[in-house]
Amino acid sequence: MSQFWVGLTGGIGSGKSTVAEEFVRLGVQQVDADIVARQVVAPGTEALDTIVQQFGDAVRSSDGQLDRARLRQIVFSDEAAKTWLNQLLHPLIRQEMLRQLSEATSPYVLLVAPLLLENKLDQLVDTVLVVDVSEQTQITRTSERDGSPIPLVQSIMAAQCSRQQRLARANYVISNEGSIEALQAKVAELHRNFLRSAEEKLAKSLT
Repeated sequence: MSQFWVGLTGGIGSGKSTVAEEFVRLGVQQVDADIVARQVVAPGTEALDTIVQQFGDAVRSSDGQLDRARLRQIVFSDEAAKTWLNQLLHPLIRQEMLRQLSEATSPYVLLVAPLLLENKLDQLVDTVLVVDVSEQTQITRTSERDGSPIPLVQSIMAAQCSRQQRLARANYVISNEGSIEALQAKVAELHRNFLRSAEEKLAKSLT
C-alpha cells in the first residue's frame, strides 16, 4: 500500500492530465477522479439508472453511456439539479477513490481531482499539489481543446475555486505555462520530494 497520498488539482485547462502523465512515466500510480466518476455511472450501474429516471432518456446516449455533455448543460443552468446530482454521485465517487487509493502499491500515489478542494478531498491526502496557469490560459486552452463556447468555460471556472484560493491552499505549486522540458524538470524535483516524504511517513509508522 502506498504510504503517501498526493492530491493533484488545478483549474479547468491547467494541464493536470499532462502533469499526472509525467508522474506516471516515473512509475507513480494515480487515481483519476474523472475516470472514477465515469466508472460509477457506467452502463448497468444503479447510479446511471437513477440519473436517467431523474432527467430523462436525453442524458443517455445511443450506446448506453451517460451523455455527460448534455447532463453538464442541464446542471450548470439549474442549481437544484446540480445539488441533486452531487448528493447522488459524490459519496459513490469518494468510496471508489478510497478503494483504489488503498490498493495502490507505488511508494506514493496521486489523487488527480479537478474539484479536490471544492469537494474537500484534500482531507484524504497528505499534501496538495496545484497546477497553475493564468485564467486567460484556462479559457484559451479549454475552448480550443473542447470547442466549448467561452461563456460555458467561464461558468465552469466560476463553479471552481478561484486561482487565488487554490494557490492559498497548495503545499506545492507547479506552473504549466512554459515548455514541456521545464515541466518535466519540475515534476522530477517534486518526485524526489514526495519519495522522501513517503519514506519518512513509513519510518514513523514503524516506530
